[in-house]
Parts: sequence; C-alpha cells; structure tokens
Amino acid sequence: MQELDTINVIISGHIDHGKTTLLYKLSGKWTDTHSEELKRGITIKLGYADITISKNGDYNIAGNGTPQRYVTFIDSPGHEMLMATMLSGAAIVDAAILVVAANEGIKPQTREHLMALQAKDIKNIIIVQNKIDLVSKEKAIENYNTIRKEFKGTIAENAPIIPVSSQQEINIERIYQAICEVKVPQRNPNDKPLFLVARSFDINKPGTKPKDLHGAVMGGTLKAGKLKVGDTIEIKPGIMIKEANQIKYKTVKTKIVSLFKGSSKTNEITPGGNAAIETELDMSLGKTDTLSGCVVSLENNLPDITNKITIKHHVFKEQIGGITIPPLKPGETLMLSINTSVTVGVISRLNKDEAELSLKIPIVPFKGDKVGIARNINNHWRLIGHGEIVK
Repeated sequence: MQELDTINVIISGHIDHGKTTLLYKLSGKWTDTHSEELKRGITIKLGYADITISKNGDYNIAGNGTPQRYVTFIDSPGHEMLMATMLSGAAIVDAAILVVAANEGIKPQTREHLMALQAKDIKNIIIVQNKIDLVSKEKAIENYNTIRKEFKGTIAENAPIIPVSSQQEINIERIYQAICEVKVPQRNPNDKPLFLVARSFDINKPGTKPKDLHGAVMGGTLKAGKLKVGDTIEIKPGIMIKEANQIKYKTVKTKIVSLFKGSSKTNEITPGGNAAIETELDMSLGKTDTLSGCVVSLENNLPDITNKITIKHHVFKEQIGGITIPPLKPGETLMLSINTSVTVGVISRLNKDEAELSLKIPIVPFKGDKVGIARNINNHWRLIGHGEIVK
C-alpha cells in the first residue's frame, strides 16, 4: 500500500443526491455510522472509506488484476448548516467527486460545495451525474448538457462528467478509472512532517482491562514528511484550559504508540491517504473530536500559535441564490476554515484585498494556507469567499 500512488478524494454535493450510497457502491462501506445520522438519513460527521483500485481490463476493487492506486474516500455532509464540516474535509483531499442527481439537477448546495472546493484550491474534480435510472435518456442528456453549461467558467469547467446509477451499479468502473487518472500531487517525504487532525477519539470499549487500554487516537492525513512509531510529537493549538476565567491553549507533547494507514497497521506513514496516530495521551483527550483541527509534527517544528492573522481575500461575486455579496467591512465577524480547523475572527484592519483579523480560537499559521470565509446570514454561516494567509 505504501508503494502505490495514494490520494484522498472527497464526495461532495447537494443533500439527498446519493453521495453516501455512491460511496457504498465504490467502497463496500456505509460511512453513516453516527446514531443521529442513521436516524435522520443525512451525513453529519465526516465519513471515511479506503480502497485499492486494480485493473484487469476494467477497473475494480475485487483485487482482480494489478493494483493501480490506493484511495481514501471522505464523505462530506451536503446540508448547508454543516458547511464547516465539509470545508474541514476538503482541507485534506487531493481530488473531489461532485455528485449531481440527474432527476433534480444542480441545486444550491451543489454550487456552494463547488465554491468550497474552490476555496480550498481543489483543482481535480470528477462530476458524477447520479440517478440516471430515474430519468429518460433524453432527460439525462439534457441534464448532462445543463451541468456542462452551468459549470463553464468555474474550476469544474473541464471536469469529466460520468453518468452513473449508484443503485444499479452502472458505470462505477468509470469512476475508478477517472480516479486513477488524477495526477498525484508532488509530495516530499523529506520535508518536516505535518499531520492535519480531522477527528480524534477514544477507541476503548467499556469494560476494557487497564492493561489493555489504548491512548487517545487522532485521525487525519499527513501532508508532508514522515512519522514513525516511537517519534515524540507535539500537537497544536493543543488542549483548551481555563485559568482565572481566561481561555488558553496548551501545546501537548506525546509519543506515537502505533500508526495505521487506512485499516492497516504500519511502523511509518508517508504523505497521502487516511491515517491514524495512537498516542500515549489519556484516552479522554481524544473523545468527541477534542483534538480535531490541530496540527501535529515532531517536537519544536511547529510555529507558535496565534490569535491574529492577515489574509489576502477574494469575495465571490454572488451568493447562492443570485444575491450580490456585500464587501467585507471593519469590525465584521467571520468564520474562517483553515486546514481542518474552524475559528471565528473579527476584522481589525481592512484594505482592498487584505484583512487583518483577531481570532477567538488560535490557529497554527502557515503562510500560503488556504482559507474559507463564511458570513453569518440569517443565523446561518454561509460561504462568501476564500483567501490565503499572508502573515
């Protein structure tokens, strides 16, 4: 698996257009395991599934033929109120599958997800025209042409459009082929390691004997460098503590106990794919995604956390629904998605294309990091633009 080209692919699109079912047909795994998700039939948290694509005439995951590519799929929520979760997922991927149901066409969250992919600078996009079994041939062709026309001038302008029926398993192999044709980003395993934490959890089952307990586990992806079992790592911003009625963040240092690439245990991880790090930390520190949004590296490698950043920003011309977006203004509060972290910032200084913000939750700043910008509109955080950290 380590020798194969490895990429992360996010499944995005409007709610109920068949993203989770598509991922099940692609991977054989249902990612909606959270109890509330099963009850409501929507994705709330990020879901994950790993496959190895092989080729023996056609493309498959049955192991028939020569392995071509190792893929981690990330299932993102389609609901507008869960856009921050989708943005966090987009921060750790190399490519995106944008799902559009042939019987409904392009919907508001389809466009918003496309904007989110643009905000996170995801250039490799595959459009899946799903549910073609629910429409006539003529309607499917009409919908196909509408998708091509609607996405003209966007980052998806030249993306392949694959007609698919997830339920009938039609053209699934064409999606595998398109994934294998995505150019793998340049990765340098000799860089300083940088692991983005998308989730954290306690893997111990009730009643586990003390000698068999595992430490807190972090899930995410390694963007650069290498990490191996036994390494001493630091986690920033770390854990939130309250001192004298003030909220502070404390960097956490620990050792790597074990590593997983997908579901396979390994002694070392390299960039790409879904990975998990088991630590020596108390398992309680991993519960309920406490460490989600943090970054990890070898000790003394990470910049200091900061409550103030300057971003170069771009506001979209139109909000979903065709409403013109007013420009940013001093004193305005924005939600920022940076890597897998989400914070809220107040604009303290503003010029034509740069804004300085004071952050309520600190971040670990990396110059050039992509930023998703959301504004509170009618009590919903709506994506209005994107930018990058300049200092």
